[in-house]
Amino acid sequence: MNVVPATLTGIARAIHVLKEGGVIAHATETCYSLACDLTNPEAVARLFTIKQRPIDQPISALFSSIEEMKRYVVWNSRADDLAKQYLPGPLTLILPLKKNVSLYSTPLSSLVPRPSNLGIRFSSHPIAQTLVKTFGAPISTTSANIHGKPETFSVQEIVEQFSMQKNQLDLIFESGVLPHALPSTIVDLSGLEEKVLRMGTIIIETIP
Repeated sequence: MNVVPATLTGIARAIHVLKEGGVIAHATETCYSLACDLTNPEAVARLFTIKQRPIDQPISALFSSIEEMKRYVVWNSRADDLAKQYLPGPLTLILPLKKNVSLYSTPLSSLVPRPSNLGIRFSSHPIAQTLVKTFGAPISTTSANIHGKPETFSVQEIVEQFSMQKNQLDLIFESGVLPHALPSTIVDLSGLEEKVLRMGTIIIETIP
């Protein structure tokens, strides 16, 4: 696994890997995350293989701004309220995916229907922000661990989890040892009722 420092040269290498359909690990405000090009179904399939993630469990998308989010999902007033209050930050909103949008949160498969909703993130971590803004399109955001194993907070932990398997990460973007933070709070706004699926760093009271 290639490890690159958090420099302009490192960012350029990471962007090149993403554009070539690779999978990288980078820091967020919660833990290290895995990123690939969400407009490239082959890259998404590669990420699921590396992470050993079941194909019926969608991953979320990382965006460079709230305005970019609105291009891909059906926005609503509650999303607007939460976004204005907590974003950028450790909050994932689940909203309906707009029709005719070419984003892939799961691998293409005849066994699993394509998800109609999308989890969206706007990270407050400067590295995550720089990567997605420089890349110019949504990238995946899912914890940099093998499915079912603990989240990772350092390059050493990432290497320990992934180094023994056949399918390897293409690049790790070094950001040192991260503080052990809670995961992002997940709020499902795709239906008639608001649902907090996971309470993380941000504490949210649902609106009846």
